[in-house]
Amino acid sequence: MRVAVGSDHAGFDLKEILKADLAALGHDVLDLGADNSAVPVDYPDYGAAVGRLVAAGDADLGVCVCGSGIGISIAANKVPGVRAALVHDVTTATLARQHNHANVLCVGARVTGAAVAIDAVHAFLQAIEQHGRHDDRIAKLAQLDQPVRGDRELVHQTRSEGTP
Repeated sequence: MRVAVGSDHAGFDLKEILKADLAALGHDVLDLGADNSAVPVDYPDYGAAVGRLVAAGDADLGVCVCGSGIGISIAANKVPGVRAALVHDVTTATLARQHNHANVLCVGARVTGAAVAIDAVHAFLQAIEQHGRHDDRIAKLAQLDQPVRGDRELVHQTRSEGTP
């Protein structure tokens, strides 16, 4: 499997651990940076880079790391076609893939230890997307990737359809 990885400076050390683990498992790892932990860099650049590779089909899945995991997941999710999930353990990693068909796993280096992160990545890679009841929800997520006609029109349409 081709896995794109990226981090900011705060996530660099954990990214390196995850990258080595992925390579040891036989995956083709595409490291998009950061290149060290000493020079501050901006997490949106790396989250978007991983997201773009996954959305383009040049990587099967992505793994992103920043200090909390929050910022880099927001950045990756700005790329149409990306479903990035901030995970905290094996359970959230598995459910993100099974129920939400997540294609990018995000983790926070300051809040998740290396052993837990490794286990979460393994679970994410091994989980199989479930269908059935999840398909309509995944289709709705895909619709959110489409350009918005206008905020006022969208809010009016949503309210008239009875959607909260």
